[in-house]
Amino acid sequence: MPAEPVAPPTTTDDEHGGRTVRRLVTVLALAAVLPALYLPNRKHDFFDLKIYMSAMDWWRAGNPLYDYVQPDRVQGELYFTYPPFSALLLWPFGLLTVGATVWIFSILTVVAVVVTTRWLVDPVIARHHLPRIFTLSLAVLFVLAVESTRETITFGQINMLLVVLILADLLFAVPKARRWAGVGIGLATALKLFPGIFIVYLLACRRWRAAVVASVTAAVATLLAAAVAPRDSWRFWTHELWATERVGRTDYTGNQSLFGLLSRITAPERPDRLLWLVLVTVIAGYGLWRAARAARAGDLIVGLTLTGLVGALISPITWTHHVYWFVPAVVVLADAAWDSDPATPSGARRRRWLTVSAVAVSAIIVYGVVSFYDWGVAPEPADSPGEFLLRNVYVLLSLALLVTLPIRTRAEKVHQMDSLPE
Repeated sequence: MPAEPVAPPTTTDDEHGGRTVRRLVTVLALAAVLPALYLPNRKHDFFDLKIYMSAMDWWRAGNPLYDYVQPDRVQGELYFTYPPFSALLLWPFGLLTVGATVWIFSILTVVAVVVTTRWLVDPVIARHHLPRIFTLSLAVLFVLAVESTRETITFGQINMLLVVLILADLLFAVPKARRWAGVGIGLATALKLFPGIFIVYLLACRRWRAAVVASVTAAVATLLAAAVAPRDSWRFWTHELWATERVGRTDYTGNQSLFGLLSRITAPERPDRLLWLVLVTVIAGYGLWRAARAARAGDLIVGLTLTGLVGALISPITWTHHVYWFVPAVVVLADAAWDSDPATPSGARRRRWLTVSAVAVSAIIVYGVVSFYDWGVAPEPADSPGEFLLRNVYVLLSLALLVTLPIRTRAEKVHQMDSLPE
């Protein structure tokens, strides 16, 4: 007699309930760790946000916007340094109390973290059939734990608003050739100049229309600010933009750009500008070449991640709260590790290497560069290889990822746009 077919094993209600409880306990346990990570960052006391609000009060009283200055223990004197279009955005918040503004900025940052993390992680969840709510919860907790997010929240920065605008363009509007593709990058560039690197990325990818839309949007926003505040706009674009000393000391450890690394090597002297420009040209050329190559392969996340890392490296000032771009790098490394076939020796080696890389990058960006250290008013040059590594770890990590971040060539599996909301 033929053997009767064996029914596949089924998950009992008890097993399902036990798994749900374990996942809930894991999420709650990790969430409980967050306050301990934020404790060292509390000393910032929303310092940057308070500068913005004080500068708006100063401006509203009829004073020149870029004359506002506030003393700082580490940096000496800090000024309002954002473009005039940012001042227009911040002006209404100056009418509120500082406490209300802190709550608004903090809540908006957390919402932006949830939204952008979902955009990055949902395709990975769908492709690998991971438990959606559990995986997304872990990912959000991770992004809230990294130093760049902690610094963004506790300083009261606008970085996550820029990330939302950039990712909305590069993950949705540009790939689908929407008529408004480029608007987000253009607005982000008008608010804070760093996102202008993504216009260059669009050009490198031959997304001509999106690059034009982004450029025109940035120009229109800038002209709008010039119409409202002509003198302050003229002063910013002709003078203040080029005065890097207004932003802070370039040799301070919190500046995790290539120029910051060179400044720490040569302090108290300024680094050689020609050497810096040569290195910037090489890094930008190589990084954008790899980013455009990733975009052509359909790997949208790698393309935008490499571009963000290029921008962080070549900018004269890149504070630790600017370097969000390690987050999508971790997503890429974890996704590529899952994709590796452990049944073959090469696949097993690749999976181990990518897993170790993802864990190492995660550990570095959670521990951070400045959170658990007080580098003092005038940091001395590093007196040991270990200290040099610690004080420049984001720069070195960015350079390593620029070379090693894998480009996944199966476009249909890299980013399933249909799995994401419009």
